Amino acid sequence: MESRPNQPPPHEPTISSASQGTGAPAPRHPAIDRIDDALRGLRYGSVLAIVQDGVVVQIERTEKTRLTPADRR
Repeated sequence: MESRPNQPPPHEPTISSASQGTGAPAPRHPAIDRIDDALRGLRYGSVLAIVQDGVVVQIERTEKTRLTPADRR
């Protein structure tokens, strides 16, 4: 990685549900719960997490509805 003078080091991701050596699972980050909610029930579409400076600042959900051949007429 190239050195950048006068800039702080990049943020390490803080969203994790893995244990941190204590044997107990780490607490879930609230952004994970919001992303999980956005994914729930989604059949076709996407969930996009917008991250700025290592922090989730926005979550977008786009859902698509597939039409059956009878609906297309």
